[in-house]
Amino acid sequence: MEPIIDHIEITVKNLEQTVSFYDQFLPLLGFSLDTKTSAYIASHDKHVVEYSHPNLCIALTSPRESLKDEAVHRRRPGALHHLAFKAASRNEVDDVYTKLREMNADIVSIPRLYPEYHENYYAVFFKAPDGIKFEVVCQTPQ
Repeated sequence: MEPIIDHIEITVKNLEQTVSFYDQFLPLLGFSLDTKTSAYIASHDKHVVEYSHPNLCIALTSPRESLKDEAVHRRRPGALHHLAFKAASRNEVDDVYTKLREMNADIVSIPRLYPEYHENYYAVFFKAPDGIKFEVVCQTPQ
């Protein structure tokens, strides 16, 4: 078996607001909005919006009613710390950054080298509207 992720499902605080962000962000990574689907799963009391790509599916779900006022914090046990997407070049990282700025995304750190991680680690960090942290990274030499 190969360690390939099939799908990631993220529970978000405000599904409508977050879907608007992902509708702009995921096409930057090669997702097509033509494959976006949504459903309500009554047995789990959740709304789901799914973005499918041949390499990965990302689903956003509404929280349980009893948990809807909980704050998102990436350092809580069991929480998603962040998701990093691999770019083929530093130019791709820079291009994503430019488009994120056009989207008024919450940029945590502009694209730069992070030699404390790796000598060629070049990344941009940002957050989705619910505070979930993302990264686009290239680890190849210039």
